[in-house]
Amino acid sequence: MVTEVRGFSDEQKEQYFRNRFRDEQQATAVISHIKSIRSLYIMCYIPVFCWILSVIIQKLLEQTEKPKLPKTLTEMYVHFLVVQAKVKNIKYHEGTGADFHWTPETREMVRSLGKLAFEQLQKGNLIFYESDLSECGLDAEEIARYSGVFTQVFREEPGLYQDKVYCFIHLTVQEFLAALHVHQTFFSSGENLLSPYHQSVRDFYNSSVRESLYCSNGQLDLFMRFLLGLSLPTNQSLLQGLVTQTGGDIINCLNVQYIKKKINKKCLSEENRLNLLHCLNELNDHSLEEQIQLSIKKGHINPSISPAQWSALCFLLLSTDREVFDLKKYHASEEVLLKLLPVVQASKKALLSDCNLTEHSCAALSSLLSSESCTLKVLDLSNNPILDSGVEQLCEGLKSATCTLEILSLSCCNLTEHSCGLLSSVLTRSCLKHLDLSNNHLQNSGLDLLCAGLKSAPCRLQSLRVSRCLVSEEGVAALVSALSSSSSLKELDLTNNNLSLCTQLTTLQGLVHTLRVEPTEVEWLSRPSLTKYYCNLSLDPNSAHKALSVYEDRRRVSHNALKYLWFGDDQPDRFEHFTQVLCASPLTGRCYWEVEWSGSVDIVISYRKIRRKGEAEEQEFGANDNSWCLRINSEGYTVRHNKMQTLLPSSWFGQMTHSLFLSGRVGVFLDCEAGSLSFFKCSSGQFTHLYTFRSTFMEPLYAGFGLCWHLNGSSVSLVNVRREEQY
Repeated sequence: MVTEVRGFSDEQKEQYFRNRFRDEQQATAVISHIKSIRSLYIMCYIPVFCWILSVIIQKLLEQTEKPKLPKTLTEMYVHFLVVQAKVKNIKYHEGTGADFHWTPETREMVRSLGKLAFEQLQKGNLIFYESDLSECGLDAEEIARYSGVFTQVFREEPGLYQDKVYCFIHLTVQEFLAALHVHQTFFSSGENLLSPYHQSVRDFYNSSVRESLYCSNGQLDLFMRFLLGLSLPTNQSLLQGLVTQTGGDIINCLNVQYIKKKINKKCLSEENRLNLLHCLNELNDHSLEEQIQLSIKKGHINPSISPAQWSALCFLLLSTDREVFDLKKYHASEEVLLKLLPVVQASKKALLSDCNLTEHSCAALSSLLSSESCTLKVLDLSNNPILDSGVEQLCEGLKSATCTLEILSLSCCNLTEHSCGLLSSVLTRSCLKHLDLSNNHLQNSGLDLLCAGLKSAPCRLQSLRVSRCLVSEEGVAALVSALSSSSSLKELDLTNNNLSLCTQLTTLQGLVHTLRVEPTEVEWLSRPSLTKYYCNLSLDPNSAHKALSVYEDRRRVSHNALKYLWFGDDQPDRFEHFTQVLCASPLTGRCYWEVEWSGSVDIVISYRKIRRKGEAEEQEFGANDNSWCLRINSEGYTVRHNKMQTLLPSSWFGQMTHSLFLSGRVGVFLDCEAGSLSFFKCSSGQFTHLYTFRSTFMEPLYAGFGLCWHLNGSSVSLVNVRREEQY
């Protein structure tokens, strides 16, 4: 039998302490302190933990108006043990709060409870029988005598049969008392219960770290934190009369050094690294966190930082607000995402758009989504080349019974109808309520596959976006059929599809609450509607590489090998490494232009600040975050941005031949405010959409072109669309 105990939400945590501390000002101060110590605040999802913490704080407040409240788990449980010893002394031995509370009887009780806690922890037992108590020198009747005192630490549970079973009020109490027992045994008798062959003080603490790391199920993680925390002189002072004073600050420094060395081991799992950082927290060492906080303040995280620093970043993020995780705040790359997966798992919303992610990331995210501890509700993977293979990986996690994801965005991910078939099966068994598949090559066949999932009874989807997915009247008919039978869908976005002649849109509108089909945007897939945004561009000769010639009234660029041999006129705006050129005027609003090309070329937009000198990759179109590029060569059409490139499927626009001197025409439409850049193939009276970039453009943009070094026949000419229309 398994029972899931959800525990307190953040709101319920706060409400609990307001109920315990009736004075509003006092309650606010207590809550503020607990929130400032995130390791304590996170643990407060456990109701018993909240009770223990409130008992400690109330006792400390009785002693002084401004007590020194606990800042670590070890300090908290040390205080709790002291409070229980004082209560026992008052209740059963007619003592007062000021009396010495570690009586011989109390010390023996703590020793016996600690022995029981440690031996049963090693066996993995959380409940015990009278025989277990007897082996540790505990008497069941004596335990009952202390009900109201150690009953709060140690609880008797009636079993299903006549035998009584016993347990601590929470596993953390058992782990603390076990650590205290191991600590007391070593410093009173010299016996190391964890590793008999290591008898020095330094080896004693190091062995606890090793034992915890070797333990595959993590059952010694908190035990290790408590044991290391007990090495601090401050905690030993609170237990004066019960534990032996150790080496103090010297031992503390040695423990910190050893843990930091372990954290940097490449073979260590991220889970183990995070636990070691918790250990540093128990030792009051925050140096790794301070280093990474400094990097965050500078606004940039270097991907080459040490494993320990990556774990510190994870630890820091897990200890702060976990509502939204935005990968771009740290470094937009797959490598960084994989290092910060524990943070994604603990967040409710993950913003991963435009981060160069591939199917490898999808496999990791799939495993994360199927985890019981994953709290993710929103996942944005837009503008990443994850392809159908990535969606296939992702679907394994989405189908998991433990997955709680409700909103998924896969806009502009180079998906085809195959992804629709995969997602259709997911809709019948997932929690998804909102799905964005915009800007993908789904076509009517893909929408038809998706409809099989939409009309299934278990489907919970409420919102679907298939904007700019090459859907026509046939796709709308499939939607009408699916939504007429059974569907939870309330909102449907079909903008930017070829639906101008569709006769079933009225029927579809009656099946959903909100239907978006904007005629003005639907027209964008037709050339006549785009030419009204035509802009007359001219090239900037001062930006052109030395091997390029700009002529025909600055509207044509081609190779000139002889010019490259002349080394004069080195303009500061001239590209140094690549045969590239920018246009002279910035682009604003909505702009459309067409170019005729031959050979192997790049057609781009770029910020003016793109590098002209220095590092090569900072200059090359598409190899940085300052430019967006369509590359055309004998392999086909490839889109490139920020080192991420995707070869577009040849089925979209016909097979490319392997001639060195290809030629054709491309149309480019830029909507600066909407953050979209679209490329179209113009040939033989046909106008075919190739690809759309989605981004947030922060600066003025300039059109640009690149010509292949090795093909002197490569050239680009700006077409005067207005003049063509006159004829």
